[in-house]
Amino acid sequence: MTPKKAKITKDMVILDIVQNYPDTFDVFQKYGFHCIGCPSAQFENLEQGANVHGIDVKQLVKDLNDAIEKK
Repeated sequence: MTPKKAKITKDMVILDIVQNYPDTFDVFQKYGFHCIGCPSAQFENLEQGANVHGIDVKQLVKDLNDAIEKK
């Protein structure tokens, strides 16, 4: 069985993720990403944001993809 390809990657811009996958908002909140509306979210990718917040980006990507796959 071939693994399902992730829809969200660490290279995607944070604001793009929230706009394209609104179901991810709660995941961002759980991880302390309360700056979804801040200017950095418009150009910062997920990996950069995770590094700033001290978050494991691999786990964050997994949780974000889990959230959108539940829909």
